[in-house]
Amino acid sequence: MKSKSAFLTLSYFLLLFTFVSPCYSIQELGKIEDIKLVKLETNKGNITIKLFANEAPETVKNFLYYAENGHYEGTIFHRVIKGFMIQGGGHLPDMSPINPIAPVVNESNNNLSNKKGTVAMARTNDPHSATSQFFINLVTNEFLDKKNAQDDFGYCVFGEVIEGMEVVENIGEVTTNNKSGHSDVPVENIIINKIEVIDQ
Repeated sequence: MKSKSAFLTLSYFLLLFTFVSPCYSIQELGKIEDIKLVKLETNKGNITIKLFANEAPETVKNFLYYAENGHYEGTIFHRVIKGFMIQGGGHLPDMSPINPIAPVVNESNNNLSNKKGTVAMARTNDPHSATSQFFINLVTNEFLDKKNAQDDFGYCVFGEVIEGMEVVENIGEVTTNNKSGHSDVPVENIIINKIEVIDQ
């Protein structure tokens, strides 16, 4: 069993790089009241995620912008840490980054916990720096919650896997290596082929 301090160190691996990009207003991205589910179609199987639009409205709008405009298609799960999380949404197979929009406000004060199977936003040390990258918790990581975070913010949960957790767990077991200056990169590309938004 890894110590809490080891996990605290791992939390700093939940980093994404900030790029200069057009700053579109998330407020302009439309209403989301009727959108509840998204299906990630990967080369390892499908993952269905329930989005918590009421608890994390700006974060869900942000995620849906990337999903609905095809920005996640062809990206990879570029960081996999066994017994911790799988992270994706920001890089192509050659590790080149996608172009993000303006960062979204950190809504980690929504009382949603980073339990196993939840989906949260990755970010830099700046609490409000999350753009496109997200991660799925392989185990319950309560130290990432706002109430336990050393920076008083933590990582915002905005969804939860409701189908395909076995796919997530299989991805969590893949062999990783260093690539293009990044650590914990799967040796075999784990590709998000498509994200389907399901209206309810």
